[in-house]
Amino acid sequence: MELRHLRYFVAVGEEQHFGRAAERLHVAQPALSRQIQDLEREVGILLFDRLPRGVRLSAAGKVFLTDARRILQDVDEAKRRAERIALGKAGTLRIGIATAIAWHGTVVDAFREFRLRQPDVELALHLQLSPHQVEAVLSGRLDAGFASTPRHSDLDHYQFAADRMLLAVPKGHPLTRRERIRLRDLRNVPFIWFQRWVNPTFYEEMMQACARGGLSAPQIVQEAADRDTHLGLVQCGIGIAWLTESTRWHCPRGVVLLPVDDMNVRLPFHLIWKKGNESPLLQKFVAQVKAATRSAGAAAGAGRRKARPARMNQK
Repeated sequence: MELRHLRYFVAVGEEQHFGRAAERLHVAQPALSRQIQDLEREVGILLFDRLPRGVRLSAAGKVFLTDARRILQDVDEAKRRAERIALGKAGTLRIGIATAIAWHGTVVDAFREFRLRQPDVELALHLQLSPHQVEAVLSGRLDAGFASTPRHSDLDHYQFAADRMLLAVPKGHPLTRRERIRLRDLRNVPFIWFQRWVNPTFYEEMMQACARGGLSAPQIVQEAADRDTHLGLVQCGIGIAWLTESTRWHCPRGVVLLPVDDMNVRLPFHLIWKKGNESPLLQKFVAQVKAATRSAGAAAGAGRRKARPARMNQK
Protein backbone atom coordinates (compact mmCIF):
# COMPACT_ATOMS: atom_id res chain seq x y z
CA MET A 1 0.00 0.00 0.00
CA GLU A 2 1.34 3.42 -0.95
CA LEU A 3 0.32 6.92 0.04
CA ARG A 4 -1.22 7.51 -3.38
CA HIS A 5 -3.67 4.66 -2.73
CA LEU A 6 -4.86 6.45 0.40
CA ARG A 7 -5.13 9.79 -1.38
CA TYR A 8 -7.12 8.21 -4.22
CA PHE A 9 -9.37 6.41 -1.74
CA VAL A 10 -10.06 9.61 0.25
CA ALA A 11 -10.97 11.49 -2.94
CA VAL A 12 -13.41 8.79 -4.08
CA GLY A 13 -14.82 8.42 -0.57
CA GLU A 14 -15.50 12.16 -0.30
CA GLU A 15 -16.86 12.55 -3.84
CA GLN A 16 -18.83 9.27 -3.81
CA HIS A 17 -18.17 9.19 -7.56
CA PHE A 18 -15.21 7.95 -9.63
CA GLY A 19 -15.59 10.57 -12.34
CA ARG A 20 -15.60 13.56 -9.98
CA ALA A 21 -12.74 12.07 -7.95
CA ALA A 22 -10.68 11.53 -11.13
CA GLU A 23 -11.27 15.15 -12.12
CA ARG A 24 -10.21 16.32 -8.67
CA LEU A 25 -7.03 14.23 -8.77
CA HIS A 26 -6.23 15.02 -12.42
CA VAL A 27 -6.00 11.33 -13.35
CA ALA A 28 -7.86 9.15 -15.82
CA GLN A 29 -10.97 7.47 -14.41
CA PRO A 30 -9.96 3.91 -15.49
CA ALA A 31 -6.59 4.32 -13.78
CA LEU A 32 -8.31 5.53 -10.60
CA SER A 33 -10.70 2.56 -10.65
CA ARG A 34 -7.75 0.15 -10.94
CA GLN A 35 -5.96 1.80 -8.00
CA ILE A 36 -9.05 1.46 -5.79
CA GLN A 37 -9.46 -2.19 -6.80
CA ASP A 38 -5.79 -2.83 -5.98
CA LEU A 39 -6.31 -1.23 -2.56
CA GLU A 40 -9.39 -3.34 -1.85
CA ARG A 41 -7.50 -6.51 -2.81
CA GLU A 42 -4.64 -5.55 -0.50
CA VAL A 43 -6.80 -4.82 2.55
CA GLY A 44 -9.01 -7.82 1.72
CA ILE A 45 -12.38 -6.05 1.99
CA LEU A 46 -14.72 -4.03 -0.19
CA LEU A 47 -14.45 -0.37 0.72
CA PHE A 48 -17.25 0.75 -1.60
CA ASP A 49 -20.68 -0.45 -2.58
CA ARG A 50 -20.99 -0.01 -6.36
CA LEU A 51 -24.23 1.74 -7.36
CA PRO A 52 -25.81 2.38 -10.78
CA ARG A 53 -24.78 6.02 -10.38
CA GLY A 54 -21.61 6.41 -8.39
CA VAL A 55 -20.40 4.52 -5.32
CA ARG A 56 -21.13 4.50 -1.61
CA LEU A 57 -18.73 3.81 1.25
CA SER A 58 -19.30 0.45 2.87
CA ALA A 59 -19.39 0.20 6.68
CA ALA A 60 -15.72 -0.85 6.66
CA GLY A 61 -14.96 1.92 4.14
CA LYS A 62 -16.29 4.61 6.49
CA VAL A 63 -13.90 3.49 9.24
CA PHE A 64 -11.05 3.21 6.75
CA LEU A 65 -11.76 6.76 5.49
CA THR A 66 -11.33 8.21 8.98
CA ASP A 67 -8.03 6.41 9.45
CA ALA A 68 -6.80 7.27 5.94
CA ARG A 69 -7.48 10.99 6.53
CA ARG A 70 -5.57 10.85 9.83
CA ILE A 71 -2.60 9.05 8.24
CA LEU A 72 -2.38 11.58 5.40
CA GLN A 73 -2.65 14.46 7.85
CA ASP A 74 0.15 12.96 9.97
CA VAL A 75 2.34 12.54 6.88
CA ASP A 76 1.76 16.13 5.80
CA GLU A 77 2.52 17.39 9.29
CA ALA A 78 5.69 15.30 9.46
CA LYS A 79 6.78 16.79 6.14
CA ARG A 80 6.13 20.34 7.39
CA ARG A 81 8.07 19.68 10.61
CA ALA A 82 11.02 18.24 8.67
CA GLU A 83 11.02 21.24 6.33
CA ARG A 84 10.97 23.68 9.25
CA ILE A 85 13.87 21.89 10.93
CA ALA A 86 15.82 21.78 7.66
CA LEU A 87 15.31 25.54 7.29
CA GLY A 88 16.24 26.23 10.93
CA LYS A 89 12.71 27.33 11.88
CA ALA A 90 12.00 24.57 14.39
CA GLY A 91 13.72 21.92 16.48
CA THR A 92 15.74 21.87 19.67
CA LEU A 93 19.01 23.68 20.27
CA ARG A 94 21.06 22.48 23.26
CA ILE A 95 23.21 25.27 24.68
CA GLY A 96 25.70 25.15 27.54
CA ILE A 97 26.37 28.20 29.72
CA ALA A 98 29.18 28.73 32.21
CA THR A 99 28.07 30.42 35.43
CA ALA A 100 30.47 33.31 34.86
CA ILE A 101 28.64 34.12 31.60
CA ALA A 102 25.02 33.41 32.50
CA TRP A 103 24.15 37.05 33.23
CA HIS A 104 26.31 38.61 30.52
CA GLY A 105 24.39 41.17 28.49
CA THR A 106 25.33 39.74 25.11
CA VAL A 107 24.15 36.26 26.12
CA VAL A 108 20.83 37.58 27.41
CA ASP A 109 20.30 39.74 24.32
CA ALA A 110 21.13 36.86 21.97
CA PHE A 111 18.62 34.54 23.66
CA ARG A 112 15.89 37.18 23.68
CA GLU A 113 16.28 38.09 20.01
CA PHE A 114 16.60 34.46 18.93
CA ARG A 115 13.35 33.58 20.70
CA LEU A 116 11.58 36.50 19.02
CA ARG A 117 12.83 35.46 15.58
CA GLN A 118 12.47 31.69 16.07
CA PRO A 119 9.43 31.21 18.35
CA ASP A 120 9.02 27.51 17.44
CA VAL A 121 12.56 26.54 18.44
CA GLU A 122 13.09 24.94 21.84
CA LEU A 123 16.19 26.14 23.67
CA ALA A 124 17.48 23.51 26.09
CA LEU A 125 19.93 25.30 28.42
CA HIS A 126 22.52 23.49 30.51
CA LEU A 127 24.57 25.23 33.20
CA GLN A 128 28.06 23.72 32.94
CA LEU A 129 31.66 24.64 33.59
CA SER A 130 33.61 25.50 30.45
CA PRO A 131 35.74 22.28 30.29
CA HIS A 132 32.60 20.18 30.62
CA GLN A 133 30.99 22.13 27.78
CA VAL A 134 33.95 21.40 25.51
CA GLU A 135 33.51 17.67 26.15
CA ALA A 136 29.74 17.85 25.64
CA VAL A 137 30.00 19.78 22.35
CA LEU A 138 32.64 17.39 21.00
CA SER A 139 30.53 14.35 21.93
CA GLY A 140 27.34 15.84 20.47
CA ARG A 141 25.48 16.20 23.78
CA LEU A 142 25.47 19.98 23.24
CA ASP A 143 25.09 21.92 20.00
CA ALA A 144 26.99 24.95 21.30
CA GLY A 145 28.22 26.52 24.51
CA PHE A 146 29.06 29.85 26.08
CA ALA A 147 32.46 29.12 27.56
CA SER A 148 35.84 30.58 28.42
CA THR A 149 38.00 27.71 27.12
CA PRO A 150 37.60 27.45 23.35
CA ARG A 151 41.02 26.08 22.42
CA HIS A 152 40.50 22.77 20.67
CA SER A 153 41.35 21.73 17.13
CA ASP A 154 37.86 20.29 16.56
CA LEU A 155 35.98 23.38 17.74
CA ASP A 156 34.94 26.57 16.01
CA HIS A 157 34.50 29.59 18.25
CA TYR A 158 33.48 33.22 18.23
CA GLN A 159 34.68 35.63 20.91
CA PHE A 160 31.81 37.87 21.98
CA ALA A 161 33.30 39.53 25.06
CA ALA A 162 36.40 39.93 27.22
CA ASP A 163 35.55 40.88 30.80
CA ARG A 164 37.88 42.75 33.09
CA MET A 165 38.74 41.02 36.35
CA LEU A 166 37.54 42.78 39.50
CA LEU A 167 38.11 42.06 43.16
CA ALA A 168 35.15 40.68 45.09
CA VAL A 169 35.36 41.57 48.79
CA PRO A 170 32.91 41.38 51.71
CA LYS A 171 30.99 44.57 52.42
CA GLY A 172 32.85 46.59 55.06
CA HIS A 173 36.23 45.04 54.24
CA PRO A 174 39.20 47.43 54.79
CA LEU A 175 39.87 47.42 51.03
CA THR A 176 36.52 49.15 50.44
CA ARG A 177 37.86 52.23 52.24
CA ARG A 178 40.84 52.68 49.95
CA GLU A 179 40.73 55.24 47.18
CA ARG A 180 43.02 53.08 45.03
CA ILE A 181 44.01 49.43 45.15
CA ARG A 182 47.14 47.95 43.61
CA LEU A 183 48.23 44.33 43.45
CA ARG A 184 51.01 44.84 45.98
CA ASP A 185 48.36 45.93 48.52
CA LEU A 186 46.96 42.37 48.46
CA ARG A 187 50.06 40.50 49.64
CA ASN A 188 48.73 39.44 53.03
CA VAL A 189 45.06 39.20 52.17
CA PRO A 190 43.49 35.69 52.06
CA PHE A 191 42.26 34.70 48.58
CA ILE A 192 39.67 32.32 47.20
CA TRP A 193 41.13 31.20 43.85
CA PHE A 194 39.67 29.30 40.93
CA GLN A 195 40.96 25.78 40.34
CA ARG A 196 43.65 25.47 37.68
CA TRP A 197 41.92 22.67 35.73
CA VAL A 198 38.96 24.95 34.98
CA ASN A 199 41.09 27.13 32.69
CA PRO A 200 44.85 26.34 32.85
CA THR A 201 45.86 29.05 30.38
CA PHE A 202 43.97 31.80 32.17
CA TYR A 203 45.20 30.54 35.55
CA GLU A 204 48.80 31.08 34.43
CA GLU A 205 47.95 34.47 32.94
CA MET A 206 46.45 35.64 36.23
CA MET A 207 49.41 34.38 38.26
CA GLN A 208 51.85 36.16 35.93
CA ALA A 209 49.89 39.42 36.10
CA CYS A 210 49.86 39.25 39.90
CA ALA A 211 53.60 38.60 40.01
CA ARG A 212 54.31 41.59 37.75
CA GLY A 213 52.35 43.80 40.13
CA GLY A 214 54.17 42.65 43.24
CA LEU A 215 51.79 39.86 44.31
CA SER A 216 54.07 36.95 43.48
CA ALA A 217 52.53 34.48 45.93
CA PRO A 218 48.83 35.14 46.61
CA GLN A 219 47.70 33.81 49.98
CA ILE A 220 45.23 31.20 48.70
CA VAL A 221 43.13 29.76 51.52
CA GLN A 222 40.47 28.05 49.40
CA GLU A 223 39.95 26.98 45.79
CA ALA A 224 36.58 26.69 44.03
CA ALA A 225 35.48 25.89 40.48
CA ASP A 226 32.50 28.16 39.89
CA ARG A 227 31.46 31.77 40.36
CA ASP A 228 28.59 31.17 42.78
CA THR A 229 30.82 29.27 45.20
CA HIS A 230 33.33 32.12 45.07
CA LEU A 231 30.62 34.64 45.87
CA GLY A 232 29.31 32.58 48.77
CA LEU A 233 32.76 32.18 50.30
CA VAL A 234 33.50 35.90 49.90
CA GLN A 235 30.20 36.83 51.53
CA CYS A 236 31.05 34.55 54.47
CA GLY A 237 34.35 36.41 54.95
CA ILE A 238 36.59 33.46 54.04
CA GLY A 239 38.61 35.61 51.65
CA ILE A 240 38.52 37.83 48.58
CA ALA A 241 38.29 36.60 44.99
CA TRP A 242 38.82 37.58 41.36
CA LEU A 243 35.58 37.67 39.40
CA THR A 244 34.54 39.11 36.04
CA GLU A 245 32.92 42.53 35.77
CA SER A 246 29.64 41.02 34.51
CA THR A 247 29.29 39.43 37.98
CA ARG A 248 27.82 42.77 39.09
CA TRP A 249 24.45 41.59 37.72
CA HIS A 250 24.52 38.61 40.08
CA CYS A 251 26.36 40.04 43.07
CA PRO A 252 24.74 39.49 46.52
CA ARG A 253 24.26 42.47 48.81
CA GLY A 254 27.06 41.39 51.10
CA VAL A 255 29.71 41.51 48.35
CA VAL A 256 31.35 44.53 46.70
CA LEU A 257 33.29 44.51 43.41
CA LEU A 258 36.38 46.72 43.35
CA PRO A 259 38.77 47.61 40.49
CA VAL A 260 42.50 47.05 40.96
CA ASP A 261 44.58 49.66 39.14
CA ASP A 262 47.26 47.38 37.75
CA MET A 263 45.11 44.30 37.07
CA ASN A 264 44.46 44.62 33.34
CA VAL A 265 43.80 40.97 32.54
CA ARG A 266 40.54 40.22 30.77
CA LEU A 267 38.79 36.85 30.58
CA PRO A 268 37.66 36.14 26.98
CA PHE A 269 34.23 34.58 26.50
CA HIS A 270 33.43 32.51 23.41
CA LEU A 271 30.53 30.78 21.77
CA ILE A 272 31.86 27.34 20.84
CA TRP A 273 30.50 24.68 18.48
CA LYS A 274 31.87 21.60 16.73
CA LYS A 275 33.57 22.06 13.38
CA GLY A 276 31.54 20.70 10.50
CA ASN A 277 28.19 21.15 12.25
CA GLU A 278 26.11 22.65 9.44
CA SER A 279 22.79 22.67 11.26
CA PRO A 280 20.75 25.63 9.94
CA LEU A 281 19.39 26.16 13.45
CA LEU A 282 22.89 26.38 14.91
CA GLN A 283 24.07 28.74 12.16
CA LYS A 284 21.13 31.05 12.86
CA PHE A 285 22.01 31.07 16.56
CA VAL A 286 25.67 31.84 15.83
CA ALA A 287 24.55 34.71 13.58
CA GLN A 288 22.30 36.04 16.35
CA VAL A 289 25.17 36.02 18.88
CA LYS A 290 27.34 37.92 16.40
CA ALA A 291 24.54 40.45 15.83
CA ALA A 292 24.08 40.91 19.58
CA THR A 293 27.82 41.46 19.97
CA ARG A 294 27.84 44.12 17.25
CA SER A 295 24.83 45.85 18.83
CA ALA A 296 26.48 45.86 22.25
CA GLY A 297 29.68 47.28 20.74
CA ALA A 298 27.79 50.02 18.92
CA ALA A 299 25.87 50.96 22.07
CA ALA A 300 29.07 51.09 24.12
CA GLY A 301 30.75 53.27 21.49
CA ALA A 302 27.80 55.67 21.44
CA GLY A 303 27.89 55.87 25.23
CA ARG A 304 31.58 56.75 25.24
CA ARG A 305 31.10 59.45 22.62
CA LYS A 306 28.22 60.95 24.58
CA ALA A 307 30.24 61.00 27.79
CA ARG A 308 33.26 62.68 26.14
CA PRO A 309 33.43 66.42 27.02
CA ALA A 310 33.04 68.83 24.12
CA ARG A 311 36.17 70.56 22.96
CA MET A 312 36.23 74.33 23.28
CA ASN A 313 37.20 76.40 20.27
CA GLN A 314 40.65 77.89 20.71
CA LYS A 315 41.43 81.26 19.24
